[in-house]
Amino acid sequence: MPYRRLPNTDTARIKALRSAVEMSTEIDFQQLPFSTGLLTEAKQVLAKLERLSARYQQMLDVQVKANRQFLHKVKSVRMYLSHFVQVLYLSVLRAEIKEDQLILYGLEEENMVVPDLSSHEQILSWGEKIIEGENARISRGGVPIYNPSIAKVKVMYALFREGYQNQLLHKKATNRVQCEMTEYRETTDSLICRIWDEVEKTHMALPPEERLEENRRFGVVYYFRKGETVE
Repeated sequence: MPYRRLPNTDTARIKALRSAVEMSTEIDFQQLPFSTGLLTEAKQVLAKLERLSARYQQMLDVQVKANRQFLHKVKSVRMYLSHFVQVLYLSVLRAEIKEDQLILYGLEEENMVVPDLSSHEQILSWGEKIIEGENARISRGGVPIYNPSIAKVKVMYALFREGYQNQLLHKKATNRVQCEMTEYRETTDSLICRIWDEVEKTHMALPPEERLEENRRFGVVYYFRKGETVE
């Protein structure tokens, strides 16, 4: 005999509930294989689950679209920060800037190597240090570095920081809806299980193949093990 298995995705949960609800509109009231109370509950749970699923997909789409734009900002700020530090190091090697001034940028222990900018947090940290360091050096009478200028670096850094903060907000909103869906799955699974129990009980007297077919019409999902047949 095949075994049944509860849905393991939200799409499958919606499909199972929708099958039960839609089939209930196609048959006489007396032929409904589960209680009207369960039917009312199924309609309510289905409506909420569909709303949550649509909201989650909408939030996720917004997050993905924003992330594509954000990646361009990440690439730009990383390039500008890297180029700026390289020009700074070259100026030190040419004795145009004293090496001890690297401390203003937090670069005194980097051994003339561009700092790691692989993560967003590192970009935020180093971007702030480098901008503050250049401003401090200039305020002491130092000649500004050009190509790229610190003004251009600031623009790229500001765009990156704004994009980063927006991404955190998008992610937080998406995760909040996802948590709602996760919490609601227990309610949904319990309801599906109760509906399936009543459907199977109602059709218990039918021949095996007919019984499985009738149960499937109301959303019950069966799986056969290898070599297994209907009994």
